[in-house]
Amino acid sequence: MKILSIQSSVAYGHVGNSAATFPLQRLGHEVWPVLTVHFSNHTGYGAWRGPLLAPADVADVITGIGEREVTGPDGRAVSVLSTADAVLSGYQGAEEVGAVVLDAVARVKELNPRAVYCCDPVMGDVGRGMFVRPGIPEFMRDEVVPHADVLTPNHFELDFLAGTTTRTEAEVLAAVDTIRDRGPRDVLVTSVITDETRENTLEVVAVSDDGAWAVTTPQLPIAPNGCGDVTSALYLAHLTTTGSPATALERTTSTVFSILEATIAAGTREIQLVGAQASIAAPPDRFAARQLR
Repeated sequence: MKILSIQSSVAYGHVGNSAATFPLQRLGHEVWPVLTVHFSNHTGYGAWRGPLLAPADVADVITGIGEREVTGPDGRAVSVLSTADAVLSGYQGAEEVGAVVLDAVARVKELNPRAVYCCDPVMGDVGRGMFVRPGIPEFMRDEVVPHADVLTPNHFELDFLAGTTTRTEAEVLAAVDTIRDRGPRDVLVTSVITDETRENTLEVVAVSDDGAWAVTTPQLPIAPNGCGDVTSALYLAHLTTTGSPATALERTTSTVFSILEATIAAGTREIQLVGAQASIAAPPDRFAARQLR
């Protein structure tokens, strides 16, 4: 699989493309990382250095990729963008960057109608609220999400996108259906905690045209930056290669849980992608998906 991944990048640590690229490559996929920022470290440290790339520069990089040519099935030269199987995006700090992403999605799909767009609608989280600037959540909801084929919100973001508050499993599924009616066919909801969730656990829910499934995992005492970026990348990869939301859910949650365990064992703030790479390449059989409908 070939993936155009438009995300942030850091030199130290793992968020954005610096979290998504290695796992995808470790699974054997080609990644074309396009950077929206290149910081020294993620902003959770409170201080960082490096450039925020202008939207025009991001678009220029994508244009340059499109100008590269390979030999197509009929022997004629075609743009390499026509060989892209997916576009992946995460945090979008400005509407202008979002417009660049949507233009790239449109271009890739024009050249390859089978390509999918996986969007991680990074906006906020429980306990933190919205951490993007005003206007971005509405832009994500109204302009970006309808173009996504695969969407990976957390529970907080799901509620915002659906315009509701979900306290039960049935309400979570209803909220997902509301979003799916707007475009995305596959939705993965992370960090789901309802009134019905067992103590010290959380759920990850996957919904598609074929049904809905959930995996329940222990709630670990750690919430490092970058896990959402890894989760979106892994789910896109496993969903595309297996065609099974349930299998993709099981593999993704098992790998991410193993990465978190390795991070706790190492006592580090940054997730242990390299140290846990065996669980990326060969996801352990740790969690079984239960069908919700």
